[in-house]
Amino acid sequence: MNAPAGEGAAAPVRVYVAAGSNVDPGHNLALAARELRRAFAAVDFSPAYRNVAVGFEGEDFVNWVAGFDTCLGVHEVIAELQRIEGLCGRTRDAPKWAPRSMDLDILLYGDLRCEQPGLVLPRPDLVKRPYMLGPMADLAPGLRHPTLGATFGELWQRFDRAAHPMTVVPFDPGAPAT
Repeated sequence: MNAPAGEGAAAPVRVYVAAGSNVDPGHNLALAARELRRAFAAVDFSPAYRNVAVGFEGEDFVNWVAGFDTCLGVHEVIAELQRIEGLCGRTRDAPKWAPRSMDLDILLYGDLRCEQPGLVLPRPDLVKRPYMLGPMADLAPGLRHPTLGATFGELWQRFDRAAHPMTVVPFDPGAPAT
């Protein structure tokens, strides 16, 4: 059972986070991976994918998904993700649909279902955005979506991938940020 959204978890909770960058993505994604490992120790990473920017004209994004266990509450995890975004050069006042040095979004916090201002879990666009769903299916194909019941592998198999193609790109989460 998960902790309420504002409290730490009594037992470790599995968290999945989407990462994306279209401003020096090689550097920023490596820095974010290093910082996630520093903050949460054992972190698993999906492959990285290049895809076109959605919602605005801009450089292609590179995205991946990370999974880790934590006893931190969801708001504490968000604070840590925002700290990492800041290290990558992201400012909190940046427009929503604009280039990003780093975007880290919680997709799942265990099976927590939450609808608060600024926090909806599971993240609703997880099953609508290939750059979230594809890497999530790579990382946890047998995991069931907390509200839809289907596995992420099944959801990805049903997804119309032709509408938003992605290309696997080299990514070594253990490489230093250059």
